[in-house]
Order: sequence, then C-alpha cells, then structure tokens
Amino acid sequence: MTREPLRPVLYDDARDVVRVLDQKRLPVDEVWLELSTAEQVAAAIKDLTVRGAPAIGVAAAYGIAVEARRGADVARLRAAAELLVHARPTAVNLAWAVRRMGRRIGLGAEVILAEAHAIRDEDEAACRRIGALGAPLIPPRAHVLTHCNAGALATAGYGTALGVVRAAVEAGNPISVFADETRPFLQGARLTAWELHRDGIPVTILTDGMAGWLMQRGEIACVVVGADRIAANGDVANKIGTYALAVLARHHHLPFYVAAPWSTVDLGTPAGDAIPIEERGTEEVVTLAGQRIAPVGVPARYPAFDVTPAALVSAIITERGVLRAPYDASLRTLAAE
Repeated sequence: MTREPLRPVLYDDARDVVRVLDQKRLPVDEVWLELSTAEQVAAAIKDLTVRGAPAIGVAAAYGIAVEARRGADVARLRAAAELLVHARPTAVNLAWAVRRMGRRIGLGAEVILAEAHAIRDEDEAACRRIGALGAPLIPPRAHVLTHCNAGALATAGYGTALGVVRAAVEAGNPISVFADETRPFLQGARLTAWELHRDGIPVTILTDGMAGWLMQRGEIACVVVGADRIAANGDVANKIGTYALAVLARHHHLPFYVAAPWSTVDLGTPAGDAIPIEERGTEEVVTLAGQRIAPVGVPARYPAFDVTPAALVSAIITERGVLRAPYDASLRTLAAE
C-alpha cells in the first residue's frame, strides 16, 4: 500500500491553525502541534520544531496567514512578519517567503492565506522537479551519501536531496543511502533515516567521521546535499559538516551535488563569506537526548552551518535546471529566464 506523502507543515482552514510535525520528537513519537499565533510559529522555527530552509519559509508564510485569518490589522501583520523574518538568520527561504507574504498584507485575509498556500504548493512542485532533473545524475545501484536532512521534513514535501533519491528510486534505480548522523541534533540519524525507512528506501546511518573511509573503500558513489543559501558565485551554505564532505568528495574524485529550490538562491549575496552563519547555544553540543556528555565548565562551539566553495560543487540542481560551473554565469542566466 502506498503511504500518504509526508508534508510536515499544513494549514487547517476550518480551525485556523498551523499544523507542524514536531521534528524534535522524531523518531520516537509522531506528534503534530497546532499553532495559532505568529509568536508560536516563530518559536517553533527557533527551537527546530520545524526546520529545513524551505519548510521554515512555508511555516512563516502560514504564521502570517493565521494572524490575518484571526483578525489582525495591518500593523499587527507587519509586526508578525518582522518577528518571523528574524527567527533564524542563515536560510534565505525564510526572508524570501516573508517578503512575498508582505506584498499581500492589506489585501485581506483570504488573499494572504491563498499566497501562503501557493508558497507551500510551489515548493512541493519544485522539489518534485528537482528530483526529476537530479535522478539521472545518480549512477545505477549507487550508494548515495547525504548529510543532515534535506528530505520531505525539510520542505513542503518530497524533499530536495532526498527528492533526488526518491525520484531515482521511482524511476527504477535501486539505490541506497548512507545518512550522516549529523551532530549535535542528529537530523540525519533521527529524520533522514526515519523518512527513508518510512518510504521503504534502504538507508544506513554513519557517524559524521566515517564518510572518508568509506569513500576510500569505494563504497560511496556520490554525495547529494541540500542548501540553506546559495550565493551569487555558487558558494553553498548548508548544515555544519557539509564542507568537509565536499573536500573528501573532491579528494576521492566523487560527484558532490547540491539540490535546492530557486528560492534558496540569493543573488544579492555575492559570495559565501557574506552569508550570516548562525551560532547556536553550547548546550546543544554538550548534551545528548537531555543528558550531559561533556565535563561541566568545558566550553563548546556550535556554528550551525558552514560554507562550501563553489569550486567543490559538481552541480547545483534546481527546479529551473541543473547548473554547472562557472556558477556566477549559470545562476545569472537562469535568473534572467
């Protein structure tokens, strides 16, 4: 029996609530939260209840819509937009979605909700197109390595990096996935593994330090990751640890692919060194599942993202097309189209 597609952010029109799958509770508990204010949506974005660049953009759009449907005036809606746009700094999809919603403020609650629905629907359609364009890049029977979670849980549905995986499987290519566990929040072990296992796609979890050895042994055919922001020159911000995988892939002569919707492309940011990198709290590093794993008094760092230079990226897969270097030119060409 085919399972229903996984869509982690929804809007209940009848009850005027934003429904989000609590990703902090996975894989143990599948819990849906009902959010009725922009403040609740912003909090869910900040604490990673909902995460993934496209998904937080969709959630923010619905955060503005729920306020409009509950009678907020223009001033309140603009304040809600300001709150949401600052919930997390690195993923450009968040600001993109809030700006798009801001152009509908003042046009009525139904127009605002329709725009939020459009953002959600367009994102899922973009993911499916990314999958269709990216699937032919995956070798037959490949073992594909991915990092963090760039699947249905990180988007409106279907996924970016995992959209490529899903499309390859649907096209008859029996590939399997190695999922980096992705410390410190274990998005790979908890989320990528959960949704692939849910869909019957073979997946094996690796610790973050294992990929290089398996590449050396010839057990990995390619790397496919998502992105939180792509600069105008093709530099890519993604979950911390991505840059190291790109260096390893280059050393072992393996393709390193980035899959992301066009809304992740930020032509206003010239290069990766201009991308703001979120630094999260040290407690997220020194604790695991609520238990402390490091000595009290020892500091930790948690830059949540890193930047992979464009020179290490084999291709960028968007719904508009597959881009190759030089990315400053190919990105401008697609933008013009």
